[in-house]
Amino acid sequence: MSNENTHSQLKRELDWISAAFMGLASVIGAGIFISIGVAAEISGSMALLALVVAGLLGFCNSFNLAQLSVSHPVSGGIYEYGYKYLTPWLGFTGGWIYLLSKTAVAATAALGFSGYLINNLGIVDEGILVPVAEISVFIITLIVFGGMRSSKVSTIVVVLITITSLLCLITVGLFFCFSHGWEKLTFSSSGINSYHGTISFLQSVALMFVSYNGAARISMVSEEIVDPKKSIPRAIIFTIVTTMALYIGVSLVSFGSIGPEAFASATRTTAAPLKAVADSFGIPLVSNLLALGATTSMLSILLTTVLGVSRLLLAMGRRGDMPKFLTKLNTAGTTPEFAVIFVGIAIAVLVLVGDVKITWSFGTFGALYRSFITSLSALQIGDQERLYPKWISWFSLCSSVVLAFCIEWYYWVIGLGLILVGLVWRFTFRQFQNAKNIQLIPKE
Repeated sequence: MSNENTHSQLKRELDWISAAFMGLASVIGAGIFISIGVAAEISGSMALLALVVAGLLGFCNSFNLAQLSVSHPVSGGIYEYGYKYLTPWLGFTGGWIYLLSKTAVAATAALGFSGYLINNLGIVDEGILVPVAEISVFIITLIVFGGMRSSKVSTIVVVLITITSLLCLITVGLFFCFSHGWEKLTFSSSGINSYHGTISFLQSVALMFVSYNGAARISMVSEEIVDPKKSIPRAIIFTIVTTMALYIGVSLVSFGSIGPEAFASATRTTAAPLKAVADSFGIPLVSNLLALGATTSMLSILLTTVLGVSRLLLAMGRRGDMPKFLTKLNTAGTTPEFAVIFVGIAIAVLVLVGDVKITWSFGTFGALYRSFITSLSALQIGDQERLYPKWISWFSLCSSVVLAFCIEWYYWVIGLGLILVGLVWRFTFRQFQNAKNIQLIPKE
């Protein structure tokens, strides 16, 4: 390792399509393989409408991120935006929630990959679940440690496999549903006409909104994107459009083939609802390809999380909210080596104590909190620098507040508790650093 590149900027190695794959890799995973089923359990067939509404809100939030990434193209995403355009404590808490939630997501993705792989190979020994997960964390950490080029190639490969499996499911599913007259797909808006029905619908929207957060991962690596002013908006728009198209396609064939109730039941009992959909077609090849896609989707989440969180730690180290050694780059200036190692170790530890039932209970709260900070930051950009109308930022801000008050109270308890822990860490760490610096000042 080398200290030559401490505090220097990471090399720009990502074109817009590679950046878009980074975004897709972070959303085409649990969101499409699990969250749609959870939304269906909450609001039935109206989950389709919730998916569309969440996608529109995701568009607005993504435009805010695109605006901020172009105006301030450095590693750290929401952490940097909050610091630059709002206050240090808002920037820190946004980054802190991202750091904790995404590390937990990565550990769950590693366990999910292990579970899918073991099941696909027909192995019944659950004792190897954690060891296989740890091996996957080690391999992915090595790939990210090798720099952006190796991370980019690996991400593109696993995302293409996942998308191919989903396109196969959608194509076969459309033929199946048309041949059966879409008999399982029924719509009823009676539920949202009541207060509780409306709240349930908005909870589904909030849940699905979390699944449209690929743009946030792109903003984390904006320092490494070539020609950010043109590339970042293209990558973010491509990511959100592709994500919405895949989500709607999968939802349609899922609800049309087995119905929203059975889909929700499969999510609750097996956590693999798309397998139930694929099995209903009676074509083994579709089921096998979908199983492969589910496996690679877990890897893509793990890879992009190690990549994004390590860049966040780099930014936090630069501003003094984390130890300075996390800012050291390799000789080539392509990766923050110590930050990558730190993230890999943190995920590996969580794998040891976690299980595949981790549900990221504060994930929805965290996504809405980050959307609030992103929107508020975007509103601070002057008209001369603005790429998109100001009403988009206002709409995103208001919608995130409304949805936040529709989620369960315990999301708030967990989220606010973690924010408090983060603020205590920041205060304590900075006090320690200040005391250390005072001791180093030579006496006259």
